[in-house]
Amino acid sequence: MDTKRILAACDHTLLQQTATWEEIRALCDDAVKYGTASVCIPPCYVKPAKEYVGDRMKVCTVIGFPNGNMTTQTKVFETRDALENGADEIDMVINIGFLKAGEDKKVEDEIRAVKAACGEHILKVIIETCLLSEEEKIRMCRIVTDAGADYIKTSTGFSTAGATFDDVKLFADHVGKNVKIKAAGGIASLEDAEKFLSLGADRLGTSRVVKIVKQTENS
Repeated sequence: MDTKRILAACDHTLLQQTATWEEIRALCDDAVKYGTASVCIPPCYVKPAKEYVGDRMKVCTVIGFPNGNMTTQTKVFETRDALENGADEIDMVINIGFLKAGEDKKVEDEIRAVKAACGEHILKVIIETCLLSEEEKIRMCRIVTDAGADYIKTSTGFSTAGATFDDVKLFADHVGKNVKIKAAGGIASLEDAEKFLSLGADRLGTSRVVKIVKQTENS
């Protein structure tokens, strides 16, 4: 697979608590240079980042991150605030406790509320696969589909593990035809990135792909 094709599927990501504006600006520069799908950054940097990149790059941010157990009203407020600040795409974390308690309708209603706040903007739903059983993952495929979200996403990158090939295959088998797949967390090589895409992922949440390409250029 062409490296440009892989880069074009990447949400070039920096979400660490220690991230500074200088680091976010450098992330934006690399995203523009290498033609990634977006930059995925903390909400506090959305406004300056969008002012910096303008129409050159999409800005994605995270809602209810990383634990997901805020109130729905809080997530909706976060979403509206991010969009007002210039965000193009939203990645939200589900309430995992609700799912595990069998309160699927609460999970679905919350996703619907955030999607309503997003309007035409893309909503990706992070389900944190490493904390879920296979049965719970399959339920989430149905819930995300029924709630009208645009993507189902594997992981925050802040829990016990990230994306796996098996999870992406599971998603591909169970999500509705209008739901795309984002693999995120622990994508460590171009070979892994290519395999995730071949298994059905449309987006990759990673910072390493750009770093690998830069290292290759400098070697």
